[in-house]
Amino acid sequence: MTVELEVADGVGTLRLDRPPMNALDIATQDRLKELAEEATRRDDVRAVVIYGGEKVFAAGADIKEMQVMDHAAMIARARALQDSFTAVARIPKPVVAAVTGYALGGGCELALCADFRIAGENAKLGQPEILLGLIPGAGGTQRLSRLVGPSKAKDLIFTGRQVKADEALAIGLVDRVVPAAEVYEQAHAWAARLAKGPAIALRAAKEAIDTGLETDIETGLAVERNWFAGLFATEDRERGMRSFVEEGPGKAKFL
Repeated sequence: MTVELEVADGVGTLRLDRPPMNALDIATQDRLKELAEEATRRDDVRAVVIYGGEKVFAAGADIKEMQVMDHAAMIARARALQDSFTAVARIPKPVVAAVTGYALGGGCELALCADFRIAGENAKLGQPEILLGLIPGAGGTQRLSRLVGPSKAKDLIFTGRQVKADEALAIGLVDRVVPAAEVYEQAHAWAARLAKGPAIALRAAKEAIDTGLETDIETGLAVERNWFAGLFATEDRERGMRSFVEEGPGKAKFL
């Protein structure tokens, strides 16, 4: 299999495994969607790490596979390509990308689907599709501009240049840079910490933020309001408030 889902201590690791560069061919895209949906359903998965291994995250799409596709073939495939990445973006649980080495094209777009990105000092990210006479097709034009702003997104997409980890951190493309050997460990630790949190409230927070970024503020406020009120019906809310009153802040343990 080109992608595996490994679960331990509440954290599901979506591991890309298509040597040597984890090129995201059609089979890998479809498998990614399948496992993202599985991670969404499984109660024992409370947070997710996306990881490509110690040397490379994902160096992009399989260009040889794409080269033989004509206009009609890509019209038939483009929606499924986007849907595979959207399935990751819509996992209703905290998701962190652990980025080592290259995260280019589809690899960068996959990292953009996470809530948080931890990059190794050896990481290089970019959207080089323009160098092929194309544009990003798996969400890059939309997610990158929302994350780093339209001007920086246009710089990366118009030029196709790669950015090293330090520049990626400076522009907000990644959230933390660590030694390459520590990337997975730190990503897993971040996910494990959140896996112990209140699952429904975390889902509510993620949905409210993501919906707000995609719509007007009034709609976003309505989503927030409905989730906020709805959480008063949960056991986690009762547990959290009771712990606060009896023990002080930050000591609640959620199931």
